[in-house]
Parts: sequence; structure tokens; C-alpha cells
Amino acid sequence: MHDIKSIRDNATAFDAALKRRGLGPLSPSLLAIDERRRAAILKSEQAQARRNSASKEIGEAKKAKDEARAGALMAEVAELKTTMPELELAAKAADDELARELAAIPNLPADDVPEGADEHGNVQRHLFGAVRNYAFAPKPHDDLGGALGYMDFEAAAKLSGARFVVLKKGLARLERAIGQFMLDLHTGEHGYTEVNPPLLVRDHVMFGTGQLPKFEDDQFWAVKGELLTAGDAEAVDKLRSERLGLIPTAEVPLTNLVRESILDDKELPMRLTALTPCFRAEAGAAGRDTRGMIRQHQFTKVELVSIATPENGKDEHERMLACAEEVLRRLDLHYRVMTLCAGDMGFSAQKTYDIEVWMPGQGEGGAYREISSCSLCGDFQARRMDARYRGADGKPRFVHTLNGSGTAVGRALIAVMETYQQEDGSIAVPEVLQPYMGGLKVIARDR
Repeated sequence: MHDIKSIRDNATAFDAALKRRGLGPLSPSLLAIDERRRAAILKSEQAQARRNSASKEIGEAKKAKDEARAGALMAEVAELKTTMPELELAAKAADDELARELAAIPNLPADDVPEGADEHGNVQRHLFGAVRNYAFAPKPHDDLGGALGYMDFEAAAKLSGARFVVLKKGLARLERAIGQFMLDLHTGEHGYTEVNPPLLVRDHVMFGTGQLPKFEDDQFWAVKGELLTAGDAEAVDKLRSERLGLIPTAEVPLTNLVRESILDDKELPMRLTALTPCFRAEAGAAGRDTRGMIRQHQFTKVELVSIATPENGKDEHERMLACAEEVLRRLDLHYRVMTLCAGDMGFSAQKTYDIEVWMPGQGEGGAYREISSCSLCGDFQARRMDARYRGADGKPRFVHTLNGSGTAVGRALIAVMETYQQEDGSIAVPEVLQPYMGGLKVIARDR
């Protein structure tokens, strides 16, 4: 969420930053709404002040036995009583209009974010490891899982439709092992506090992290049974107010834990992590990465969230990236880190690093696929949530928020399967995961 005062003071810089996002200048329309809003507020405040003043003058006129003046003042007060609600409504309407417009504008890119309109403008930061050579043609994970008999998309489709999967036996345990390993690493070595948050959240929580209003169609929504038959507008509004959204990422509940609060700066940075199912309708992703488990409606992810001060936000961003990378290093997976360009960042991000893991079974020669996205959001989400902290001077300021995948468990499963596949179709279990697998070293088909 943007501060209209900041836009008022820096309109040219604001529009220049939006241009980097591929958007046209918005300050003229925003400032016009703001002008109307401030004029409406001023009129309302002036009417209120005049009513208070006139009411006082009535008493003085009556005390002076000036009935004519008292009558005129009483008539003026009566008229103000009639017009004031209209003025208040006009001020609220202008205020709501400005809030709606501001809520739909993405965060501004940091100065050191690369220029670019889409993924082709992203810049490689560094690599870890190297592409593995195989004495056979590596298979994609869905072929491997199907041949093992432990990955079933047809059964999932009967239950839930496309983009769901049923994992069984060794692969179900391997996915659980990966998630537990990540959680243990982040809590035991990286200083994150484990949280088990709700999976269903209210609209204002989705708004706080930027899922609403722009990405409403990308979410799954749950509503009470009696509201499903709603037909008239009033009932639909009630449905909307009482619905709950399934979280698309644990970033949503974790970040909102500090909403509408003022923290002590000694509590910061606050580092939180959670292993949760995530749900995404993927309304705008038709035709992209639809094979296998790459893009699912339901998936598991370990999320990292940091609540920081403006002074340590950038350092916390680098630290979060290192924590996410350590997961892949321990699994000995080849990956690269990309700095996203201005045109490819998410709505709430100020700067983003993507970790892309190498998957040898993704087409001829393999391919890099995103497995983690670590974003610095500045005070963008904090303004939407009214999340602040109090420093040594006692003044409340907005916190800075960060979030990152630490990492996506389903995609880590895919990367492990494809990287550690063997010629006979079995999957070698990475050494770091073997304790979580009861010592199992190879996942093979039951004989």
C-alpha cells in the first residue's frame, strides 16, 4: 500500500518507478482523487466547526435576549444538521475511492533491481554445483513415479480433478521427509520460530499481504453451507464478508500475525517458519507447466517470514536467501539464483531473488525451475496491515516484511527424484534425508 503523502511529495519519482514495472503514470489521477478527498474532508470539518460555533452563539444570543439572532442561528444549525451527513458521505466516498486505487498498485522496485519487462530481463547472481551426467536418458518425475506405482494422477483426478496428485509409499514418505528436514534445519540452525497457522483466513488477512483485491480469482474460497444458495445482492455481500480463503502460502497468516500491533524494536528481526499445505486456483496459469507435479492446486511448502526494521531489511533479505539455499546445498542439488527484473516481480515485492533448481528430466537437456522466491517488501505490506514497531525514540514506524520459500516441498521432491534417479527407475535417497526415511537408501518398486 502506498502513502498518498509520499506520492504527493514525489510524484515524478513515483511514476518513474511504476514505468519500470511496465505501468503508465498514475500520480495525476491519484492526486486528483486526493484533491477531491481533501476538499470534501475540509468542507465536512468546516461544517462541523461552524455547527459547534453556531450552537455556542445561540446560547450567547439567548442570554443577550436577541431572539432574532438566536432564531437565525438555530435555522443555520438545522440546515447544517441536514447537510453534514451528505458532506461526511462525500468525504468517505472520496477516501474509499483513493484507498481502492492505491490498493491495486504494486510495490515500487528497489533502485538496484535490474531493468526488464519479463523473465528475460532477470539476471543470474550465482550458481551452485553443476549439471549431472547420466549414462542413460533421465526421465521426468511423473514417468518415474508412475513406473514405481507411487504417483497417481488419475486417482487424484477422480477425487478432485486436474492438478492434484496421490503419492504413496516411498514417495509419500520422501515428501514428508523433505518437509521435516527443511523445518528442522530452519528452526534448529537458522533461528526461525516454528508456527502452525490456520489454513483458512479472512479477506482482510489476504488483503494485508497483497492477494486482494487484485488476485481474488487466483484463490480458493470456502463459504458456509447456508450461504451457497445466495442470490440477491445483499446475500452475496454477506457471503463475501463471511467467506474464508484457503492460504496460497503460509506467508499470508505468518506475516499477518503482527497486523494491527506495535512491536518493540528489541523483538526484531522476528523470524517465523511453517510447513503447510498451500492452495492456488492458478486462474491465470492456463497451459503453463501443467505436466506432472510442477504446478498443482494443492502443494506443500516450508515458508520463511521475517519482520524487520527498515535498517536491517536488506541484510535480512540476504540472510533469508542463504537459509533457503542451504536446503538445496544439503540435498546436493544443482541450482542458480536469479535477481528478478522490475517487470517480473510479484505484486508486493520491492526486490526478489528466485532460486531455480536444475531438473534433468524436464525436456531434452533438463531445465531450471523455480523452487524458492525470497522477497523484500519494505513497508508495503505493513501499511496494509497497520504493523508497526517502536524504536528508542518512542515513535511508531512501519515494519519491513520479507518472505521466502524455504523451500517448495513438492518441487524439491521432483528435483530429488529426477536428480537421484537410477537407470533401473529407482530413486537413491540423499544422505541427509535417510534418517527421516528410517535409514532407507533407495526407493524402488515393490517386487
